[in-house]
Amino acid sequence: MTESRFAPAPPRWLIRQAMPDDVHALVGLDAYATAHASRRVFIYDAVVRQQCLVAVDAGVCAGYLVLTHDFFDHGFVALVVVSPAHQRQGVALRLLAAAEAACKTPKLFASTNASNTASQALMTKAGFVPSGQIENLDEGDPERIYVKFIR
Repeated sequence: MTESRFAPAPPRWLIRQAMPDDVHALVGLDAYATAHASRRVFIYDAVVRQQCLVAVDAGVCAGYLVLTHDFFDHGFVALVVVSPAHQRQGVALRLLAAAEAACKTPKLFASTNASNTASQALMTKAGFVPSGQIENLDEGDPERIYVKFIR
């Protein structure tokens, strides 16, 4: 027998609309939400408004994404969070692809802090291109805006 026969099967991520029953799991995989009530409220509100997508495998929530359409009347990825145990496994890329498919406008925007090089690399890998910068949101750490033209 070869060693690969005993290797666990790779995850088969299902990306779906988050449901109220998912909120506890989403908060649990998000360290910031665990410590900040405002993020917990944000997650709950996004789920209720059907603006939250979740990545699930074998009943386990691995990550989530919040997609709104109120960024100058364009789609906007307000948040992407993947649990530390599931990072670097393509979860965020799949969530971004699902957001692109669900976007109701020809442009999908996203943003990240200038200090967040991992998120910037993710944006590039997902096909987003730089679209500007906003100063003074976080002191000394500009917000970089990205766009993906989808239609």
